[in-house]
Amino acid sequence: MTIDVSAILKEIGGRIDIDGDVMLPDTDFLGETYHFNKPLRIKGHISSNGKSLILKALCEGSMTTRCARCMKEITVPVRFETDENLVRDEGGEADGITPRGDAVVFGGTEIDIDDIAANSFLMNIEGKYLCKEDCKGLCPECGKDLNEGECGCERNSVDPRWSALLDIMNKDNK
Repeated sequence: MTIDVSAILKEIGGRIDIDGDVMLPDTDFLGETYHFNKPLRIKGHISSNGKSLILKALCEGSMTTRCARCMKEITVPVRFETDENLVRDEGGEADGITPRGDAVVFGGTEIDIDDIAANSFLMNIEGKYLCKEDCKGLCPECGKDLNEGECGCERNSVDPRWSALLDIMNKDNK
């Protein structure tokens, strides 16, 4: 979604309301993949203080990712706020939007809200998502989904790197 801000650039108190859709690209972040089946809804406004523009908006929708414990594909709700200070590059060097310090620099008179929403999503991501709060995950021995039942594997085995420490602890307990 591209917003033409030419009408409010120099107008103190000028405001443009935003109510539409932003399409976020599939995102790989910190070892996880996030897929957006449909656009997120964005609602908010861009206002001018005479020197810069302020974007305040709420993005809502859903995404598909994998459960951090059992690796099943899950759909989870997405909801985050975007609050950005937008500064126009008067020198004409900015192409699109460029994060710079605590502001986003843009060139021309149009702002691509999709890029800003994608950056805000990354700043607000929870990190790990679960299919259910009490997900049991996968068996570390055979890989069976423990939510579907026990697999029969012996899970009391000790990592061989820690076996010497276990021997010491067992001697102390005798």
